[in-house]
Amino acid sequence: MTLRRHGASPGADAPNAGTPEHDAASGRNAAPDHDAAIDALAIETIRFLAADAVEKAKSGHPGMPMGMADCAYLLWTRFLRWQPNDPSWPGRDRFVLSAGHGSMLLYSLLHLSGYDLPLEELQRFRRLGSRTPGHPEHGLTAGVETTTGPLGQGFGNGVGLALAANMLAARFHEGDFTPFRQRIYGIVSDGDLMEGVSSEAASLAGHWSLGNLIYLYDDNHISIEGDTALAFTEDVAARFEAYGWHTERTDAYDHAGFMRAMNRALGEVGRPSLIVCRSHIGYGAPHKQDTAAAHGEPLGAEELAAAKRARGWPESPAFLIPDEVRERFAARAAAIRPEYDAWQRSVAAWRAASSEHDSRWRALIERERPADLFARLVKAAPAGAAATRAHGGKALQSAAAMMPSLVGGSADLEPSTKTWIQNSEAIARGQFAGRNFHFGVREHGMGAILNGLALGGFIPYGASFLIFTDYARPAIRLSALMKQQVVWVFTHDSVFLGEDGPTHQPIEHLTALRAIPNLLVVRPADGLETAAAWAIALERRDGPTLLVLGRQTLPAIERDPTFDSSLIARGGYVLREARGSDVPSEPKGAALTLIATGSEVAFALDAAARLEAGGTPARVVSMPAPQRFLSQDAKYRDAVLPPGGARVSIEAGATDYWHRIVGERGLAIGIDRFGESAPLAQLQEHFGFTPEKIAARIDAWLGTRR
Repeated sequence: MTLRRHGASPGADAPNAGTPEHDAASGRNAAPDHDAAIDALAIETIRFLAADAVEKAKSGHPGMPMGMADCAYLLWTRFLRWQPNDPSWPGRDRFVLSAGHGSMLLYSLLHLSGYDLPLEELQRFRRLGSRTPGHPEHGLTAGVETTTGPLGQGFGNGVGLALAANMLAARFHEGDFTPFRQRIYGIVSDGDLMEGVSSEAASLAGHWSLGNLIYLYDDNHISIEGDTALAFTEDVAARFEAYGWHTERTDAYDHAGFMRAMNRALGEVGRPSLIVCRSHIGYGAPHKQDTAAAHGEPLGAEELAAAKRARGWPESPAFLIPDEVRERFAARAAAIRPEYDAWQRSVAAWRAASSEHDSRWRALIERERPADLFARLVKAAPAGAAATRAHGGKALQSAAAMMPSLVGGSADLEPSTKTWIQNSEAIARGQFAGRNFHFGVREHGMGAILNGLALGGFIPYGASFLIFTDYARPAIRLSALMKQQVVWVFTHDSVFLGEDGPTHQPIEHLTALRAIPNLLVVRPADGLETAAAWAIALERRDGPTLLVLGRQTLPAIERDPTFDSSLIARGGYVLREARGSDVPSEPKGAALTLIATGSEVAFALDAAARLEAGGTPARVVSMPAPQRFLSQDAKYRDAVLPPGGARVSIEAGATDYWHRIVGERGLAIGIDRFGESAPLAQLQEHFGFTPEKIAARIDAWLGTRR
């Protein structure tokens, strides 16, 4: 099929100068011979598949895919290594569309490349149940490497993916066996580079010398409110050079110039690269090109038809794909297939060469864990009085010894969070064999990078103070949405951290975090529960777990020698049964139950003893993970919290969440105001968190129920 073309892109028909040849050192593949006319045909196909889908949906962002179709096509057919039959091939390159609003660009590329994304799915763009949602979602659509849309997050994910690739290379490359030579490519937008998270991640990428990371900057000068000059006039390339990046500038429609810029970036093995692509949003639309109107709304039927005429594209049918274009993408897949097959043979032979090789592969690439992980961690649980952050540090060492895929670090707070893996080095400039990270004071960037590390094959953890989940929350939410196994470790969990005062004392944070779907929040009370919390996090493969640990020393909790520690994994369990007669006026068998988490469990035990001394029997339930408890079967929940019984929750934070557990008639003891700056003992007295005051408050409340 040959189409008449008007208004050709500058340089579109120029020879493909700079086409990369096979480079044995980098593992790149030679590109198949390219015909400029077919290239031009393929680019217009991508451009108008995106525009047609947005128009049919009457919703979406056509401008970015239309403007970056040339660069994206050249990247996918000259540089990116992929196999549609095996989207999870560990040796593949990765493509991150950080500018997730341009999702139809990615969907068009995936469909044309032969991934499991039928044309019907493009035609159902942004419709309920489709695999083409408004922004790309990892796990929903084959070939989508990460969920993007919140600007800057994809940028940080790509840094994590590049870091993971280098770490895998450091662990597996031996002589001629070099299975991990991935490059991470991406398209980033003005909005991505305005958001602070990208600055944090870019600084670290430069610091670590991630030479396998190449981003194309869609420099179209347009944002939703108009020209980016309204608020964004910096020299972006100069900023990235200051971060330690290699930068290039090119016209997005000068193919030869783009190829030269890409090849220079490929040659920069010691620095990440940013290629500033001067593009035009809505490229080809006669009246909407270079306008904000092309950003977040369909072109409209008339403008779309005019754009097709201007580019020499048939006005109908919509979703036109010439046979030559399908053949072009199939040829690229076929050109990569020999490398894919050789990779599979090489890995199989290496694993078969020794049991040590095979076990190392399974432990790292498959993130294998011991079948008795929970039992081993709780058996090694530290005893005695200590802060749960200290218990957590010891549990981490046990976990790391069993799981080589566990890696992590802190936002410049490791001396406080106790999250250093001993007997291992830190990741440093050009050195990737270690397991520890110094993220600096960058919670937001740390979070986005952790998600990239998880997508890249590791089980990462990141640590800070609980109050600073405010800075990491977007990344925490995305780890939950993507169902990634990230372990979030946050210490200094309440007002009881003391003198730092209300700016550092979390109040609403536990409630807010428990509200995030698929994020499991665990607040342990002692060494045994902390070890169990780590075990829960490492056994949970379908989402992130957030460990909430305390600063102050807590007493060791005494349990019956026959206690079954596996009950901790159910989220809540009876720690102490009531002693004596039932609570007056309550149904037989339904005693008063005190429910507590973290440091407040010790208070609940003491308060229960005081209540019983006054004639009021009380049970104590430790509930480190109320979300997990609420997911248990009714029989178990009723055994722990008898129906009709009087219930009291005790947690030094906002009380909102607890009403779903204590019920309308229950009592939620907490703190629904900001804290104060004072020593621990004074704060406990001031906020009523002493055993005496808790018991007195419960007594008074019971008096109103009788």
